[in-house]
Amino acid sequence: MEQPSPSSTDTPEALRERRTQMITAKLPTKMRRGIQWLRKPEQKWVRLPSGLLLILGGLLSFLPVLGVWMLPLGILLLAEDIPLFQSLSGKMLGWIARRKPSWLGIAENETEEEAFLRVQTFLEQDLYHP
Repeated sequence: MEQPSPSSTDTPEALRERRTQMITAKLPTKMRRGIQWLRKPEQKWVRLPSGLLLILGGLLSFLPVLGVWMLPLGILLLAEDIPLFQSLSGKMLGWIARRKPSWLGIAENETEEEAFLRVQTFLEQDLYHP
């Protein structure tokens, strides 16, 4: 299996944004659209409490309905506004790209850049023009 190789010209922020878009594309349509809406700059006052609640729900994953899946989603939302979470989400997404590339939609026979171009086309058709 070919390892995903980020372009040498990518900044950490650009790489994090690209991987965030790739993992978001794997979500069900309604959740994907909700996350994209929350990531808009003007939604900061909705995004911050949502991210905190998701992290809290992830920490309480032993309760019914809540789950560990909420923790990384909360981190990704808070990363839009808080530099500490930007670094944390970048490391988290880098781990996913290395260990579980299929979670980002990267097929065994393609690079991360090729997968992103494919996913970007999908997002432009499905998400930005509902």
